[in-house]
Amino acid sequence: MTGQDRDRWDARHAAVSEDRPLPPDELRDRAELLPAGGRALDVACGRGAVAVWLALRGFVVDAVDVSGVGLTAAAGLAGRHGVAAAVRLTAHDLDVGLPDDCAGPYDVVVCQRYRDPRLYPRLVERLAAGGLLVVTVLSEVGDEPGRWRAAPGELRAAFGGLAVLAEREGNGEAGLLARRP
Repeated sequence: MTGQDRDRWDARHAAVSEDRPLPPDELRDRAELLPAGGRALDVACGRGAVAVWLALRGFVVDAVDVSGVGLTAAAGLAGRHGVAAAVRLTAHDLDVGLPDDCAGPYDVVVCQRYRDPRLYPRLVERLAAGGLLVVTVLSEVGDEPGRWRAAPGELRAAFGGLAVLAEREGNGEAGLLARRP
């Protein structure tokens, strides 16, 4: 990631004033699929809404993002909700892969709104047996093609070795919820 990209994300996170814990898109109305606690990895965590949501449900969370502004906001959100000790924040450029100290295994791996197909195998590697993978990306389906958008069927093809519980493509988004056997 270039310094310009990092600056863009810092500016974007700085412009947001409201923070609250939120489930990842693919778990809205499906929270019962979550394991009963354990370890979680939140890739491209931004301001920490998903990481804090997971921590409030009993997970110890490793949350990774390139934006220092986003991570500062995530630390504040975790502190306000009393889960700061359960959320470990790591500044890392995901363009070079996942951090070495986020080796897993994780009971839940979330990657929301960050697409890098080179990371797809790494997400599966970090997932514990029986673990839940939650992915949401921008998609070409129902929108324009582009560098940051998944091709039709990309998530199913990338994660086909997992037991797919739910998937969707349309309106410019793709999502997948899957469990590792």
